[in-house]
Amino acid sequence: MKRKRLSFRRGFRVAIDDRRAQAAEMTIAPGGREGGEDNRHRGADQWLYVVSGSGEARIEGSKLRLGPGTLLLIERGEKHEIRNTGEDVLKTLNFYVPPAYTKAGNEKPAGKS
Repeated sequence: MKRKRLSFRRGFRVAIDDRRAQAAEMTIAPGGREGGEDNRHRGADQWLYVVSGSGEARIEGSKLRLGPGTLLLIERGEKHEIRNTGEDVLKTLNFYVPPAYTKAGNEKPAGKS
């Protein structure tokens, strides 16, 4: 068993993981964004849950509104960007299956767990 209390401090950080899945917390300041035109996870699906704030997800050319309680699945290989379009910090809890990042926050190569 593993346990972690989330703090949602600035930026992106891996919270907890095992060989099969990983949880990370991400905060984006108003007007900020994470990802971009070439951002994708070649080896993992990303489940993004909006804890607070509002924003927009751009996935493969589609735009989707994000708000508290929104759950979004970004499938492996889909190009995506998350933007904070609101006035408050956007806080998200993200799950990667299988793990997509090292403990230091660097992306793992596809197929490496």
